[in-house]
Order: sequence, then structure tokens, then C-alpha cells
Amino acid sequence: MAKRRRRREDADDPQGQSIYHEPRMRDFEFAPGDPERIDKITDHVARCIGAPDFVFHEIVSDLVHVDVHVVQPTPQRPYYTLFTSGMSDRPMTVPEDWSESPFAEVLLCLPQDWQLSDEAFADESWYWPIRWLKILARLPHEYETWLWDGHTVPNGDPPEPFAPNTEMCCMALAPPLLCGEEIRVLEVDAQTQIHFFAAVPLYREEMLYKLRHGMEKLSKRLARHEVTELLDPER
Repeated sequence: MAKRRRRREDADDPQGQSIYHEPRMRDFEFAPGDPERIDKITDHVARCIGAPDFVFHEIVSDLVHVDVHVVQPTPQRPYYTLFTSGMSDRPMTVPEDWSESPFAEVLLCLPQDWQLSDEAFADESWYWPIRWLKILARLPHEYETWLWDGHTVPNGDPPEPFAPNTEMCCMALAPPLLCGEEIRVLEVDAQTQIHFFAAVPLYREEMLYKLRHGMEKLSKRLARHEVTELLDPER
């Protein structure tokens, strides 16, 4: 029997306590997606920053149907904005005393010269941000856990670079800074809110600093260097 690998996600506490999630044992669960929920998510983003121009659709989905929607660069926002739909098709498995709505989606921004084509995606150097939006969107349901502001997810244990063109190896979830505060919460109905979090790639040293000192101190350091959800592969 192959050895089961563990994915590490650290909780947001001052000590940087780590939580290990064992891979799920249940069978594949086909997920067709929720067209009404997708429409509400895309309408919300369109109101906040602009309508998506195209979508990277999943053909066959397990647990949740995760699509990645793309808003093209504009003179006002000279970069791509990518966001998921599908992560919020199921509630996350939150702590018993949790008071927030257990639904979320993730987003990030890419430079306007980033290559977003099937041909380019044959090279992981172009595809890894899209891959990681999908990983983050499915992770809470696959591992029966939750992701929230301040959580970090490394690329393996020990963490390895996302792709040959970067030494970044960890994703942190944080409030979006480039999309305006209105994008952060979508009121679906009286009982359901969807929270939108930015996926911010980190270097190993930044992840270790967060584990030792907490996300608040790391966020202040990142802010001093103007680090946002806009990926700068050479920062």
C-alpha cells in the first residue's frame, strides 16, 4: 500500500500551530455545479470590478465543481483578475464555535502579460496560479476542514516551489486589497454569506516567519513592500 501523504495547513495563532489533514478516504463524488450560485458569484464580481470575459471550466469535478473565471485587464485595472466559483457549493467544516458563514471563494490577480492559453498551460510556469486556485477551492471539502483569512497552505511538506520560474512555495489567504472592500462578502440570502479571500503566494522564509510570529506581523511586513494579490513572480 502506498504511503498516504499529509498536506499541512497552519492555523492562524501566535504560535503558528500546525494542523495536519489526512487525505479523505471516501470515493469520488461527482459534482455538477450550481448554475444559480455561479450566476450570483459572477454578478457580484461584475458589480465590484467588472464582468468576467472567459472561464476555465472543469470537465469532470470531484466534490465541488470549480471553475476559474477571468476578468480582462482594463486601463483602470491593468492586470487579470481570476476568481473561483464552486468552493462555496458546500459549507466548509468549521470549528464548533465558529460564528461566520462557512462559505468561501478565492481570487488572485496576474500581470497583463501573463499567458492564459491552452498552449501556454502546457508549461507549469504559466499554469500554477490557476492550479492553486483550484487546489485551494477543493481543499476544505477534500480534507473536511476550512480555510480562512490568515491560513497558509504550503506546496508539500517540506514545501517545494510552485513551478520552475519561481521560488514561491506557499499560499496565504488574506483580504483582497485591489478589488475594494465590497467584494469581500456576497450576501446570497439571509442565512448565507460567501467570503472572498485573496490567494497570496509566499516564499518559504515568509511562511516560516508567519509560523513563528503570526499572520498579523507578516501582513505588516508585506504591506510595507506593497505585496498584494497581484502576483509578482520576481518580487
